[in-house]
This record gives sequence, structure tokens and C-alpha cells, in this order.
Amino acid sequence: MTDCQLYLISPLDVSGDFAHRLERAIDAGEGLVTAFQFRVKGLGQHEAAGLAEPLQAICAARDVAFIVNDDIALAKRLGADGVHLGQGDGDPRDAREELGREAQIGVTCHASRHLALEAGEAGANYVAFGAFFPSTTKETEHRAELELLEWWSEMVELPSVAIGGITPDNCGPLVKAGADFLAVSGAVWNGDEVAAVKAFSEQMRAK
Repeated sequence: MTDCQLYLISPLDVSGDFAHRLERAIDAGEGLVTAFQFRVKGLGQHEAAGLAEPLQAICAARDVAFIVNDDIALAKRLGADGVHLGQGDGDPRDAREELGREAQIGVTCHASRHLALEAGEAGANYVAFGAFFPSTTKETEHRAELELLEWWSEMVELPSVAIGGITPDNCGPLVKAGADFLAVSGAVWNGDEVAAVKAFSEQMRAK
């Protein structure tokens, strides 16, 4: 059985019945989903916080880490479990100062060993590599190879997250290569989230 876990990334629209869908997705994984990233764009802090709170409560009740994308101030306001930083979103050291020792801080490192090692030195808790496949969620400039995951898992203890176009059908090699987490969005939210998470579970736990 693999130790690889599922890291859900929200769609940009988390209004309407999304809270119910999130509950269904987490519960369908029976412990496979261990992190959820709140990723919305272009909203004010107040509006974003209002959308985040019910989702944060769902995650807290299920022991799923609630991570805010890109926004250290919002993560602090919400008392979130952590923040995920892109390369242009600030320094992990600043995030650590703002959010405290317990915060989970992740950094997007594209396909770069150098950026990942730098992030680790700056105190990140995990690094994200990708995209491994073309993504339906956003344009991908960087493509990462399986060798990068293999090298990282052998050489560095810091957990790695694989991201970018990952589906139940193509996730197997990433698990075998040593990814600690698979970050998924479209593969879950663009259809039936329960069926999608169960399909991931089947593939990931078979490895």
C-alpha cells in the first residue's frame, strides 16, 4: 500500500453547493484526502474569508489540512493550517514569521531542483513539482519529468507534491516515482467527485 495522499485544490468557484461537494469528496477517500487548498482569485479578503469559513470547518472536522493559495494575509486572518506560495507570492521565511511555527508552507517549484532545494532551505514544509501532464485548470509553462520525483524522494526528506493534469488513469507512475501527494482539481470537480476520488483511491492504493 502506498503512503501517497490526495491533495484537493478547489475550483475557482466555491459558492453554491461546493461545501457539500467537498464533504462528499473527502469522505469518499476514506482517509486518502489529507489536504485541501482554497484557491480563489480576484476576491476581497472579506468575501474570500466568508467563502472559506464553511470549507475550513469541513476540513477541520475531518482532520484535513486547510491551505490558502497565494495569500499569507488571508491565511493569517482565517487561522488556516498553512499557505501555498507560487514563485512570485513571497518568501517562505516571511510566511513562517506571519503564520507561526506550526503552519504548513508549500512552494511551487515547477520542474526545478534548484528552486526546490532553495524552498527547503527557506523552511518550506513541502515542494510542488509540475506540471506532469497538460492541465485543464490552468496554462502550464513548465513540464516536469518522473525522474525529478524519483531523485527528490531518494535524496531529500521534504515531502513532494505532484501537480498538473493528474487523473486516475495517469497517476500510477507518479505514485511509483515517489510523490508524497497528488494535487488534483479538474479531475475531481469537473465530474462526479465521489466517483473520481474512489477511482484515485483504487489506483493509488493498488501501487
